[in-house]
Parts: sequence; structure tokens; C-alpha cells
Amino acid sequence: MSFVDTLRQWDMAVTCVDRQDLSEALKIFLSIQDPNSKISFDIGCLHFLNKDLDAAEKAFDCSIRKDEHLAVAFFQRGMTFYKKKRYEESLADFQQAFKALRGNQLIDYKVLGLRYKLYACEVLINMALSEAQLGNWEEAHKYLVKALNYKTDTKLNIIDKALDSALKQKLFKPVEFPSKVLFKPNKHYVAELEKKDYLGKAKVVASVVPQDAFSGFAPLQPQVQDGPTNPKEPEVLRALEGEAHTVLFQFVPETSDELAVVPGNVVFVLQKGADNWASVIFNGRRGLVPYNYLERLEMSMASKQNKGIPQPPSQEPPTRPKRKPGLTPRSDSSDSERKEEQPPDNSLIVKVRFTFTFAVSVPPGSPYAILIEKISRKLNLPMTAITLSLTPEATGPSVINDSTDMESVWSRASGVHITLWCYAKEQTDHSPNIEVPLVALYSYESSNPEDLKFHRGDTITIISRVNQDWLEGQCNGDTGIFPASFVEEVPVNGQ
Repeated sequence: MSFVDTLRQWDMAVTCVDRQDLSEALKIFLSIQDPNSKISFDIGCLHFLNKDLDAAEKAFDCSIRKDEHLAVAFFQRGMTFYKKKRYEESLADFQQAFKALRGNQLIDYKVLGLRYKLYACEVLINMALSEAQLGNWEEAHKYLVKALNYKTDTKLNIIDKALDSALKQKLFKPVEFPSKVLFKPNKHYVAELEKKDYLGKAKVVASVVPQDAFSGFAPLQPQVQDGPTNPKEPEVLRALEGEAHTVLFQFVPETSDELAVVPGNVVFVLQKGADNWASVIFNGRRGLVPYNYLERLEMSMASKQNKGIPQPPSQEPPTRPKRKPGLTPRSDSSDSERKEEQPPDNSLIVKVRFTFTFAVSVPPGSPYAILIEKISRKLNLPMTAITLSLTPEATGPSVINDSTDMESVWSRASGVHITLWCYAKEQTDHSPNIEVPLVALYSYESSNPEDLKFHRGDTITIISRVNQDWLEGQCNGDTGIFPASFVEEVPVNGQ
């Protein structure tokens, strides 16, 4: 069976489960030849739901053979052994599931198509219950105490009830997997099963005939005798928005509404401001670029023939123009981003430059205590470990503390915005700083010079958030921007 046929059958089966037609879903699943580990897991869950424990055990065996690191499959086979009162085998599978967690608090299978989180504390509860069924109450108590180290607020009540029962040497309920929750195929792959018209209808971009709208494959106009000896110069590409310009110098953005470009890029200027900044579009993204970094591009054929090879730009780029409120054109940001720029209740937006850049909102004229408390909560660091500064160098009068005149600080604000620098002191208790890196869910190939290339599974360190869809980070020694949807946070061990 081909991959496409398998994908289609898999999607049909999970659709039947959503309609509560479990018998038809199981029939479709069993018709799939050589199912993968996820499909075998789904088959086992349906057998388990039908209380056919022998068939469920075989399906989970197949799932584990094809993916020996699938912790949830060990967990489900352990529950199957528990229902069959084979407690030693059940305990062994729960131990394998806990080992596959690799010290993490949980595994979220959402990325793999399963809307379920396997918690380490729940696996330990079932390990304790298996020991209790074998009469090993001391071991059961040890597992429950260990579960407290992996607890979450939502699971604390379950652990407490299990501990109370274990102290009285009474059995408690196991933690079970919701059997109607199944692995689903990737929705993007499923969408590709439908036929698509990739060519679409042709569109006239440029023509030698004024007002020409013909989009077929025949000649644009019949040939006429005694026509002009020289062809008419074609019009500038009318389908493109804005005026085409060539980038002469590399520009590195300093704010989220500015756009990174390199020499040779062709951008389209939508609006030019009086302060020498231009709103441009490049590769589908809009932002601000200094207009003196650009040169207008003549796109007619005659101009290209006469112009020849352009001279390379000078080594030193021009001075970055100063942005002036009211004179700089706005980049075409989304409505949600514009709303975020307008703080509620006339609050001040404080942009804080740390190892990454973030922003907090405070009421006008706020004392130092309110400001430091918000930044401390944002960084998850004690207030005593944070030093604020008006300049990148945290020395002398630029340092902000509880004795600083905050009125002089807020007087530096430009409108409702002010930028501060933040530094964290090294911890003295010799405990490591907790960092939350990101891991790549998919490989990303850079299509622009400013993009960051990485492969699936790579760890990425975040520098700043460009906007709600793009991040700036470092990976394998390179720095660039990438889509936020391509990564997720790495769970912290034991937390």
C-alpha cells in the first residue's frame, strides 16, 4: 500500500471515530497493510476500548517494535497488562514509559498528531499501584513520594489521594489513557490529497499592446504589414505594487517594524517619508528601510539595454537617518500589532534590552518598585539580581535603583515609549540559571540572507521577537530570523 493510500485510509478511520462509529473505524484500520507505530497504537486503543485485551496487546507490541521510544505505547500496554492482572509485566512497561520520558515532567504529543500529554507523575502513580498489587507497599510508597518531585498543580490532588490510600495499604484507582483520543495524520498531508489547480489562470504582467488583457497562448495581435521597424518599448510591470528600487547597502533593522535587506535585493517602495525613511515590500514582508540605501530601478527593456552593468556601491553605507514621529511612514503591520503599540490607560511601554528584547507596560510616573517587580516577574529572577540602566553601560549615574529620581527617568520617554537596559547578576548559590531553549520541529531552508537555516531537532537560542510570526535566534553559530511556528520550547528536566 502506497503512502498516499495509507494516509487516506488513516484519515477515514479517525473521521469515523469522531462520528462515534468505532466498528467501521477499526475495520478501516485493520485493512491498512504494514501500519506504522502510530496507526498500530490507534488499533490497540480501539481494541482496548472494546475490551479485547489480547488483540490490544498485539497491537501495542507492533507499535513498540516500530518505535521503541514511544512512551505512550509502553504506558498503554502496561494498562493492558494491568487489566489482565499481569502486574509484573505491567510494572515493567510503566518503568519503560518513565525511562522514555528521560527525566522530563511531561511529553506533549500534539506535534505528532495526538492531543495528549503524558505526565511523569501519572506514570509513577501506576508504577506504585502495580507494586501495591504485588504486595510491595514500601516500594509503592517510594514511587508516590518520587511522583511529588514531578507534580504539577493540576495533578497534586491525585498524588495526595494515592499517598493516603498507600499509607492505609488500600488500593487506589490507576491513571488511564482516554482511548478515544488517537494519533491523527498530518493535516497538511491530508490537505494535499485533494486535487489542486497549480497553474491557475494566466495573468498579463507586461505587454507591448496598451490595455491588453489577453491571457491565452495565441499571438497577442495579428501581424500587420508595413508595421513599425522597431518594437514598441514595453510598459513597466503594472501588476507589481509600488516603485521598484535596488538595495545598495546592507541594512540591519533595530526595531520590529524595520526590514533587513542586503545589496542586490529588489524592493518596492510603497511610501516615502519626509525624514528619508521608506515603507517597502520585499518577499511578501513589509517594513521600513532608509531611502538613501536604495536606488530607483528602471524596469523597461530600453533602459536595461542602455544602462549596462551598474557600478558597485561604495564600501561605506550612508548615515542611518533619524526617525521622526509623524514623518516616518508606517510599515504595514497587522491591526493586532498596532493595538499592542497603544498601551491601555495611557500607560508607558518600557522596552527592556536583556539577552533578548521584551516590553512591559507601567502606569505613568510609576515608582521604581513597580517597574522592577514587573521586570522581575517577566524574567523569573529575583529583584536583587537585576540591574537597570539608562544606557548600554550600567555605570555611574546611568544605573537605576530605589534611590533614583524616577521623574527624571520618565522624562526621557519619547511619547509613550522608553528603552532601558537590563543586566542580571550571577547567582551565588551555585545553582544553574534556568534557560528555556527552543527545538526545531521542522527543517527550515533560508530563502533570504537574513534567514536562519536549521534542521529538525536542532536547538535554537532566542535573541528577540521580530513580530508575532517571526523570531530572531542563533543556531550552529549562525544568526538570523525564522518562523515561530517551526519551533517549540524544550521541556526542562525535573521541573
